[in-house]
Amino acid sequence: MNENNQDQLLGGRCWKGYEPTPGVKAYAKGSCRLKAGKRKRSTPRKRKRSTPRKRKRSTPRKRKRSTPRKRKRSTPRKRKRSAPRKRKRKKSKSIRRSRKYYRSTASGAGMTKAGVAAYRKANPGSKLRTAVTGKVKPGSKNAARRRSFCARSRGWTGPRGKAARRRWKC
Repeated sequence: MNENNQDQLLGGRCWKGYEPTPGVKAYAKGSCRLKAGKRKRSTPRKRKRSTPRKRKRSTPRKRKRSTPRKRKRSTPRKRKRSAPRKRKRKKSKSIRRSRKYYRSTASGAGMTKAGVAAYRKANPGSKLRTAVTGKVKPGSKNAARRRSFCARSRGWTGPRGKAARRRWKC
């Protein structure tokens, strides 16, 4: 099949309004040129909208209320809970630093009995207790408290920490 027959079957090798350029290989870049007397459009065509335009109303709409009206429900609405809410823990209130509430470094550097009472009054539900200083039976709750404190405060190397550990008999 020769080239002319193929062009006729395919409907021509150039677009509508174009003609083959002489001396250029068919289907190569620049093989078609604009027909004489035709001009290229300077502005692109407007495409048709896929959705129709909304027409302006002849009568103006009523203005919407700034606050919408609340509807009365005949039955109470049930709230859906996806996960249980976490309670926010209140920040504990500290008590003022005074001799009445805190011991000096020389005398053991901890809270006094009055200091613990004041802290528990300011923070209801607190389990703060005074130091275990006396003799305790092995295996008792106080022995466990002492062992726990001594393990927890092992890294306290400052003067108050050392004094507190001495008072707890660590």
